[in-house]
Amino acid sequence: MQMIRLLYISTARAPLLSAELDGILRVSRRNNRAVGVTGLLVVGGRRFLQALEGPEAAVVATFERIRADPRHFAVVILGRSTITERQFGDWSMGYQPGAALGVEASVAADVQALIAPIDDPVVHAYFHQFALQHAA
Repeated sequence: MQMIRLLYISTARAPLLSAELDGILRVSRRNNRAVGVTGLLVVGGRRFLQALEGPEAAVVATFERIRADPRHFAVVILGRSTITERQFGDWSMGYQPGAALGVEASVAADVQALIAPIDDPVVHAYFHQFALQHAA
């Protein structure tokens, strides 16, 4: 079974309330667990950066469902690669809010701690730069 990692960015059409985002995460985690998809989502204001990984068919189906969601637009794939090992294997969907934390310095530090074990330099750089840009 071939595994892939897909990294994308998108923009919410409107700011999401905390309760709405919690609901999305709850459903995503349940659905991802059921199909063997893992990943990380970082939110900065209305921008989303997400990595999905797992069996190719499951990742593609998950991404297509996300792309069709009318709550966001400008969905851009930043990278797609075949992988032999997961970087986010422990998370059905890890999550880190951006500016919502309210303490700018901690956002980048929190994301840095989450991505410290990531071996892929491109994925690491995308999440690191996203956190720095959306901390404020």
